[in-house]
Amino acid sequence: MRSEGKVPAIIYGHGADALAIVVDARELQHALSTEAGLNALLTLEMGKDRHLALARELQRHPTRGILLHVDFQIVRRDEEVVSEVPVVLVGESLEVHRAGGLIEQQLFALSVKAVPDRIPRAIEADVSAMAIGDSIRVGDVVVPEGVSLEADADVVLVVAQPPVVAVASEAPEGAAETPEGASAPGVEAASTSSGPSGGEGGGSHAGERS
Repeated sequence: MRSEGKVPAIIYGHGADALAIVVDARELQHALSTEAGLNALLTLEMGKDRHLALARELQRHPTRGILLHVDFQIVRRDEEVVSEVPVVLVGESLEVHRAGGLIEQQLFALSVKAVPDRIPRAIEADVSAMAIGDSIRVGDVVVPEGVSLEADADVVLVVAQPPVVAVASEAPEGAAETPEGASAPGVEAASTSSGPSGGEGGGSHAGERS
């Protein structure tokens, strides 16, 4: 089927048994390339039946990038669904940049709840007003009307970290020379921040948006 430009898929939802189907790869790729991205509301035609659905899980070839399998969830236009939406940093923090600090993104996606037509393409976090030590939390971001965030309001999205510096002290007069290959005494790395550290996959940017 894949050699013929088809993608095997599963469709489920609203109490219906999961059903194996096949979709056209080119048409699906085109449908998922709109501004809505992976949260595009799709219409699947199956004989005389038509279903509104969202693409919930896409499996791609690890090197070629082609679609291997898709899971579709049947939805209604008037029902709220939970979807993953990427977090995008906007703006540039001049104050952090001038201080040599880093804008570190802690989370790259958030779960939102909304009817399919209102699912945003991305959640924006404006870093332009940040200074060293500032953070942006889930409760600080603005979402469109009809959209709610599933994460706790205190969860940190972005933090402005101070620069990393090395502090060296002079060796006392008469102190023995440091053997070749050994570390010099009195040299240590200063703490990067008293704020939260980046989790797995975190990104750091020198005062700029990602």
